[in-house]
Amino acid sequence: MDNMEKVDKLRERADVTYEEAKAALEAADYDLLDAMVALEKQGKTAGPSRTNFSTSYEQQDNYVKVQEKVEEQRKERAHVGRSLRDSIRHFFRVCVDNSFCVKRRDEEIFKIPIIVLVLAFVMAWKWVLAILIIALFFGCRYSFEGKDRLEKANEFMESAGKMAESMKEGFYEKDAQKKDE
Repeated sequence: MDNMEKVDKLRERADVTYEEAKAALEAADYDLLDAMVALEKQGKTAGPSRTNFSTSYEQQDNYVKVQEKVEEQRKERAHVGRSLRDSIRHFFRVCVDNSFCVKRRDEEIFKIPIIVLVLAFVMAWKWVLAILIIALFFGCRYSFEGKDRLEKANEFMESAGKMAESMKEGFYEKDAQKKDE
C-alpha cells in the first residue's frame, strides 16, 4: 500500500481532513496504527465506540415485557401441575382419613377405609356395584365417617337408601294387589 492509499484509509477511519491525516502519518513514519493513536490523543478523532451488551433484562428495558410474559407462563404451567398434584393428594388423604360404613337396622356391620372401597371398585367395579345395590334392598344403609365432613356424600347415600326402600314398598304393594285379585 503506497503512502497516498494510507492517507485515504486514515482519513476514512479517523474522519479527518487530508492535511491532518498526512501530517499524522508523516509523524508516525507512515504507520497507520500509530497515526490513528496520535490523532486520538490529539482529540481530532473519537476513540473507538463503546457498546455495552448484557443479557440482564434490568438493563434492557425493551426486554422487560418479554421476561414478565415468560415468568407468567411459567407460573401458569406450575399452577396447573400444582393444582392437579394437590387434588390427587387431597383425594388420597380423604380416602385414608375417612371410612365407608355399612349398617343394617342401625347396627354397624362393617367399616372399611375409603381407599379399600376405591381399590375394590377399580379391580371389580361391576361386582362391587351390584353387591352395594342388592344390599340396599336388604335394608343396608351406607355412610361415610371420619375427619372430613362428607355431608353431600352421606346425603346421596341416604337418598339411595330411601329410593331402594320406596321401590321395595312399591313392589310389595303390587304383589299384595295381585294376591287380592
